[in-house]
This record gives sequence, C-alpha cells and structure tokens, in this order.
Amino acid sequence: MSLTVTNIMSIDLEEWFVVEIFSARIDRSAWPGLPARVEDMTYMILDLLESRHVRATFFILGWVADRYPKLIAEIKAAGHEIACHSYWHRRVDRITPDEFREDTRLALDAIERACGVRPVGYRAPSFSINYRNTWALDILAELGLQYDSSIFPVKHDIYGDPGAPQRLVKLRVAGGRSLYEIPASTVRVFGRNLPIAGGGYLRHSPYWYSSMMIRRLNREGWPAVVYVHPWEFDTSQPKVDGLSARDHFRQYSSIRNFRVKFERLLDEFRFTTALEFLDRAQKRPIGFDRPSQQPSYPH
Repeated sequence: MSLTVTNIMSIDLEEWFVVEIFSARIDRSAWPGLPARVEDMTYMILDLLESRHVRATFFILGWVADRYPKLIAEIKAAGHEIACHSYWHRRVDRITPDEFREDTRLALDAIERACGVRPVGYRAPSFSINYRNTWALDILAELGLQYDSSIFPVKHDIYGDPGAPQRLVKLRVAGGRSLYEIPASTVRVFGRNLPIAGGGYLRHSPYWYSSMMIRRLNREGWPAVVYVHPWEFDTSQPKVDGLSARDHFRQYSSIRNFRVKFERLLDEFRFTTALEFLDRAQKRPIGFDRPSQQPSYPH
C-alpha cells in the first residue's frame, strides 16, 4: 500500500492531574478542587481538527464526562468517535476483575448520559492491559465493546508487553465473543519495538523522526495510531513539586512546541477514527484468534 494509508487520530480526554506519575501524590478525592484545564485545551484541539476536516476518536474519561457533559456532546456533534478511557483512570493491572467491570460500566454510562452514544471502543489508562490480565479483554467484550486499543508492544517501566502483536488482531474471548485489538504503534528496529506517534514519544521526538516512522508504517500498509492528551498542549499546566527529573521531563517537557508539531501532522498525513479504520479492515481477512483460556497473545 502507498502513502495514501489513512492513519488513526485519537485523543485521550483527561485532566492533567489524573496521569500515572501523580497517582500517589494526588488523591482522586482532591480532583474537584484542582484547576480545571481540560475544557479549554479540548476546544483548541477541536478547532485544529475542524480546520483540517479531520475526525478523531476521543477516548473519554467517565469522570470528565460527568463534569463536562456539554463538552462531550459537542465532540459528538462535531462528528468525532466517542470511545471510553475508564472512569477513574485506574491502572487495569492494579485492580480486580470486578473492580474493572464496575469502573468500565460507570464510564460507559457517564459517557452515554453526556452525549447519547454508548462507546464501542476502549483504551486503558497507561496502556495497562497486557498478557498478565487478558481477563480484561473478556470483560470488555462482555460489556459490548467491539475493540480495544490498550496494548503497547514495548518494554517500559510503567506499561508494555513487547511480545504482543504489533498490528491489528482479532481475538476470541470468553463466551464465544470476539474483540479487535488496535495496538499502539511501534516500528521494529534491530530486534526491538520502538514506540512512535503518541504521547511523550511524539512530543519529545524531532518532527522529522515521527514523520519518517509514520511513513515507514504506511509503506508497509499499516496506519499509525497517533494519540495525544489535552494537557500536552497546555503551556500553563499547573506544576507539581517534588517530581524526579525523569517524571518532570515526561510531564512537562516539549509542550511549548507540541501544537506546531500536531498541526504539521494534520497537514502532512491523512487521518480517520479507530472505528472507521476497523470498519474498513473488517472487509478483508485479518488477524488471529486467541482462545480465552490462553494467558498470552498470538505471535
């Protein structure tokens, strides 16, 4: 396939204070009293997408949907896909199956109340589904989700499953159901999967590198899964004291120029929603099946 491949644009819609590096410092009971930034940043992103006629997938935190239902309704009205990013932004690998089921139900209900759409796509906080907790995929299918985008086939100190599939895969899960996995984008170089096109990897990398890697994926016939967060555009994001140098870099660095980089991506590449990509992909044979009792993914 040529460079006419249409990539996937996704927005993880969350407030700045829910990220994993703050989880031990900011209790969720304090969230309502913290400076709210997500509305302004999301409207800015919506304007950028609209100016390029791009439709994206918004993985929405249920807590945000409950606090800003008008924002969620406007995202839907603008033609973007409405998807789920959990309710409380709790890592899936640190909660029980019952807690995960309840959190996901809460999120789906909150999002549906806000905009009238019940999501069919899910992305876990911090990409926290991996080979150790594949039960989460069974629960997602049980709750009516059609696809997941929570697997990151890399080695990382917070998340990752380097042995997981790098491309779209169809999974057979409990109850005879199936679920598609749309993993975060990686490129294999010298025997390692290198992450590209999202979050800190997109924000900190020089633009030429991100563009080159996306083009490499497109030449192979695959879309890049681009993901960004509203707080990554926020040059006035509140600062939390006491972070390690590494965490400070991860959270605050490269924000000043991120909007320019994002606009260049929108201008250079074609984008669509995850659901639209999946609808197109289902028209041709793809993927593998994973028996629900297996603790790992097909290789």
